[in-house]
Amino acid sequence: MTLTFRVDESADVPLRDAATVVLARDGVEGLEVFMLKRNMNSDFVGGAYVFPGGGVDAEDRGDDLEPLCEGRTDADASAAIGVDAGGLAFWVAAIRECFEEAGVLLAYDPSGAIVELDGDGDGAADDRWGEHRTAVDRGDRRLVEVCEAEHLRLAVDGMHHFGNWVTPEGSPRRYDTHFFVAAAPAGQTPVHDDHETIDHEWVRPADGIARALAGELNLLPPTIASLRAVEPFDTVADLLDAAAAITEVPRIVPRIRLVDELVYLLLPGDPGFDGGPIEPGTDTRAWQHADSDRTTGFGSVPTR
Repeated sequence: MTLTFRVDESADVPLRDAATVVLARDGVEGLEVFMLKRNMNSDFVGGAYVFPGGGVDAEDRGDDLEPLCEGRTDADASAAIGVDAGGLAFWVAAIRECFEEAGVLLAYDPSGAIVELDGDGDGAADDRWGEHRTAVDRGDRRLVEVCEAEHLRLAVDGMHHFGNWVTPEGSPRRYDTHFFVAAAPAGQTPVHDDHETIDHEWVRPADGIARALAGELNLLPPTIASLRAVEPFDTVADLLDAAAAITEVPRIVPRIRLVDELVYLLLPGDPGFDGGPIEPGTDTRAWQHADSDRTTGFGSVPTR
């Protein structure tokens, strides 16, 4: 499998805030995480397997959101990710994107339990939740309006910050993405949206890494890093306890270099990161450039 990537080294692409959430569950053979396959026709890393997430929108910010967020204030959230204010929007955006892309809503019902979307037990969300999902996805309805209509509170207290990756300069789109981890609700069945994403599956982290190394899955460096971060944990409870105890998350800013029609993504400390030669045999860190006829496999990017 091959990913293509377009680089414009002269472009001044602004950073956009973004958020991603890793949904985890206790599977029969150990901890599993939920992954989505991006549409092959996407103009940004089409075909890659990712976690639910996307850009922070204006609708994710506002004074009317904090009262609907359980157990975490904007001041708490902002301090956790190192911004002066507005940090809670990253948690809200992660929940909204997860609802849009995966059909999972991390929110509490009036009883204090995570809301169940499948009232009749047929394994699919009830029609009204599908309508909410579509309306939020189209921008016809804010997530806060869904919460008010259904008497919900967003479960930001159960989402823990554990990663921060910045898309390198030269990319057609650039994101400052904060990564969160949360337990997948037992009473909800995730499913891809069938337009931005075209497939989904639950993956054991070790299996995902192995499949990427074998060329079966296209995974981006932050995805690989996230799988490596959750791999050591046997249960969701252990994972969440460890994530809740994190007090400092490094901000990782890779660099990309275009060499012989290949796009190399280099992490801090890699040979070539500061402009020196790139070592031979680094093809597992390279994409095919979108303007090139040359093909190379993109497996995984090792992280330390």
